[in-house]
Amino acid sequence: MGRQKYGLLKRRVEQDEQMDRRKPIYLDYNATTPHAAEVIEAIRPYLEEHFGNPSSSHWYGIKAKTAVEEARNHVANLINCKPHEVIFTSGGTESNNYAIKGVALSQLENGNHIITSEIEHPAVIKVCKYLEKKGFQVTYLPVDEYGMINISDVEKTITSETVLITIMHANNEVGTIQPIEEIAEIIKKRGILFHTDAAQSIGKIPTDVTVLGVDLLSIAGHKVYAPKGIGALYIRNGVKLENFVHGAGQERGWRPGTENVIEIVGLGKACEIASRDLRENALHMKEMRDRLYKGLKDKWQDIKVNGHPEKRLPNTLNVSFHGMEANKLLSEIKEQVAASAGAACHAEGVEVSDVIRAMHVPLEWAKGTLRFSTGRMTTNQEIESSIERILYVLRKLEGS
Repeated sequence: MGRQKYGLLKRRVEQDEQMDRRKPIYLDYNATTPHAAEVIEAIRPYLEEHFGNPSSSHWYGIKAKTAVEEARNHVANLINCKPHEVIFTSGGTESNNYAIKGVALSQLENGNHIITSEIEHPAVIKVCKYLEKKGFQVTYLPVDEYGMINISDVEKTITSETVLITIMHANNEVGTIQPIEEIAEIIKKRGILFHTDAAQSIGKIPTDVTVLGVDLLSIAGHKVYAPKGIGALYIRNGVKLENFVHGAGQERGWRPGTENVIEIVGLGKACEIASRDLRENALHMKEMRDRLYKGLKDKWQDIKVNGHPEKRLPNTLNVSFHGMEANKLLSEIKEQVAASAGAACHAEGVEVSDVIRAMHVPLEWAKGTLRFSTGRMTTNQEIESSIERILYVLRKLEGS
C-alpha cells in the first residue's frame, strides 16, 4: 500500500470516527449473539404477565407449561427429533457436562475409555480431564492443518473399553466442520455412544440428528440469538445417563428444578427462526464473511485463513497476519471493530490458542491470529468500514 493511499485511508477512517460515534462494529458472533427482535417479543409476556410455575395445575401453571412444551417442539423441529428427547439446561456448558459425565458414569460396567479431539471447547476438554482423575482413560485425537480430525484415527483408537466419543460439530475458533456422519457410521454397530457439541453449528448449518447419527447433541441459546443462561440437550430415546442433579420430576427427571420459562420461550422462538430462515441466513453470513476476507486480501498480501477452505461454518473467518501481534491488533481496533484474538504476546513469550497450536500454524503466523465472525445483522456497510479500519491499523503497526 503506497504512502498516498495510506494517507487517504487514514483520513477516511478519522473522518468516520469524528462523524460517527457509534458503538464498534460487531464481528464476534461466535462469542455471543444479540437477541433477535422476535425473541424479545416472544419473551415479553412471560416477563410481564405469565409468571406461573409449569408444575402447577391451575391456569397460571398450564399457561407456563404450554409455553415450555411449545418451545420444546421448536427445538425438536430444528434438529429433527422427538420433543421428549429434548431437555432444557442452563447452556452449552451444562449440556456438555451432562452428556459426557452422564454417559461415563452410567457405562462404568461396560468400559472407561472416552475419545475426543484436541480442539474441543473447554466445556468438553475440562470434563474429560476431570474424568481422567476419576480413573477414565481419554484419547485426544490430533487434527490436521485445517483443524480436521482423521476418520482412520478414530477407528484405530477405538478399544473394547470405549463407551463414548465426543467430537464437536464445528469448531468455535476456525469454524471447521467435523465428519460427524462418517464417525457415526463407523461406530453405529459397536455400542459406543456418540455426543456432539453443536453450539456453533445450530442456526448456521443443518443439524439433523438423524442425518448426523448422534446419540446426544448440545445446544447453547446465546449462540443462536436467544438469551444467555439457556440451552438444551438432545438425548436419543433409550440412552441412559447418570443424573448429577436430583430433585423433582421436571424435564422427565433428567434435569429437575423449576423451569426457566422466560428463557426457554426465548430459545424456542430462536430455534423456530433458525429453522425457518436457515438457508437465507447462512447465505448472508457467508457473503459477509467472504466480502471481509476479499477486502483484506486485496490490500494485504501477508494474510492466511485458518480452518478448512470449504468445510467451514459460513460465518467464521479466522485469519493470521504474518509478523503481527494479535493483542496489538485487537487493542488498536477494539474501539471500532469487535473481534477475538487467537494469540497473546507477553514479555514471557507468545500464548497461542490450543486450537491454533493443535493445527501447527507456524509461530510467525500464529501470533497474529484474529477471529472475525459475521451474523444475521451484519451489513455490507459494516464490512466495508471494518476493512478500512483493519487495513489502517495494519499499516500503522507495520510502520511502527
